[in-house]
Amino acid sequence: MPSNDAFQVRKLHEADAVIIGKSNLHELASGITSISSAGGQTLNPYDPSRNPGGSSGGTGAAIAASFAAAGMGSGTCGSIRIPSSHNNLVGLRPTKGLSSIAGIVPLSTTQDVGGPLARSVLDLAVMLDATIGEDPADAATHLQPGQSRPNFIDTVQTGSLRGARIGILEPLFGDASDDQEVIRTVRAAIGEMTKQGAVTVAVPMPELTAALEGSSVIDFEFKEDLSNYLAQNGNPPVHSLQEMMDRGLIHSSLEATFKRRLVTKGRDSVEYRRALAKRTALAEMIVKLMDEQKLDALAYPTIRRKAARINDAQAGSTCQLSASTGFPAISMPGGFTADGLPVGVELLGRAFDDAKLVSLAYAYEQATHHRRAPARTPALGGRLNVPLLTWQSTAQPTAAGRTLSAKFTFDPATSELAYAITATGFPEGEILAATLHRTEKDDNGPAISLLSNHAFKSLAGTDKLSNLDREKLLSGDLYLRIATRSKSTDNMRIRLKPQ
Repeated sequence: MPSNDAFQVRKLHEADAVIIGKSNLHELASGITSISSAGGQTLNPYDPSRNPGGSSGGTGAAIAASFAAAGMGSGTCGSIRIPSSHNNLVGLRPTKGLSSIAGIVPLSTTQDVGGPLARSVLDLAVMLDATIGEDPADAATHLQPGQSRPNFIDTVQTGSLRGARIGILEPLFGDASDDQEVIRTVRAAIGEMTKQGAVTVAVPMPELTAALEGSSVIDFEFKEDLSNYLAQNGNPPVHSLQEMMDRGLIHSSLEATFKRRLVTKGRDSVEYRRALAKRTALAEMIVKLMDEQKLDALAYPTIRRKAARINDAQAGSTCQLSASTGFPAISMPGGFTADGLPVGVELLGRAFDDAKLVSLAYAYEQATHHRRAPARTPALGGRLNVPLLTWQSTAQPTAAGRTLSAKFTFDPATSELAYAITATGFPEGEILAATLHRTEKDDNGPAISLLSNHAFKSLAGTDKLSNLDREKLLSGDLYLRIATRSKSTDNMRIRLKPQ
């Protein structure tokens, strides 16, 4: 338990914000799937079989599910923006020094920032206005002559995309086949910006990949910074990363990462000084590029892969550019994958261009309205429970008197479909299989689930629907098909549509 509030928490209290709780964080902010030995695995409210991003995934899931108006996250690389992308939120990794990191458990004081995640750009602007400011305890907040902190609410404009020059940063789009669904969505989002008057410029920048490699300083700073933080906070139950490891207090998925960080030479190493030099060169490279092409922002996917399933590795992060330059980057809702998972599109600007990015995001948000609440966490009304949907359906009887009927129960909170199917009048062994299919306009559609691969007279069970198939069910675009040996009954169907 910290002895004092963090700077940004204190600022929220001063602004009369009501703080209702703390949310789960990927252990010591060291990952992007939000699993921890203390809080377990956070789930994604758009699909609980997938992760919510991280490290501030608890905040992302909570705000997406409307548990609170807005939330705060820490960002050392993508820990604000990745949860924003996976949870259909807007999140800003601010310019280093725009606000204080005092009181935030450090991962790397050179790269650490703190900032809000919100459901709307105006909510984000309110949070930023309340939490930015100079702090004697954080030297990075002491601005240079000519620098100033913006008032975010006063600078948002619906027409800010008109005439804005946006560079499409091609190296961060990737070319792996598993990236393509997200990349198509992001390119479509950039197309929506052009419809609002933005001018887009392709930026090949083949040297970017090499410039980013080795520019992170997390491994060099974490061990020392964490020990310093613990030493300054009263009488903590542990005093170092080594002690946490020795006592078995670390989640198993992070053991290899922390072992690697324990053996680094830290700030005394040649590798650390090389990383700092790469950061300076990278920042200069980006400023030169933006100046030469007169760019207001660079655009790319927040993360190139959709949220991975629980226990699977999450690939596709593009977080390092903002983290290594210290420049601001904002992730905003860019649309959804075919199976209903949110996709984030990101804009990066020059140092202290935070308000410009927020204004561009506001114009984009007002033109597209991609924000959509998770169906599993509707707004709270007079009751908390989501009612089950139960209905019965019968296929048209055949001339031979063969009938097919089914009772279905669908749980909107879990997307679980329960079924009880009865087949009468069929000769022994005639039925071959029962499958669920997706369709549009009553055409034949692909099978999405095998309910039985053998003959039956009655069949009961449950099936978990994907986000896409959940929507198809509710719109009447799923059907049950019975395959038989007889051509006259081989395509008996029952359309699934809750009454």
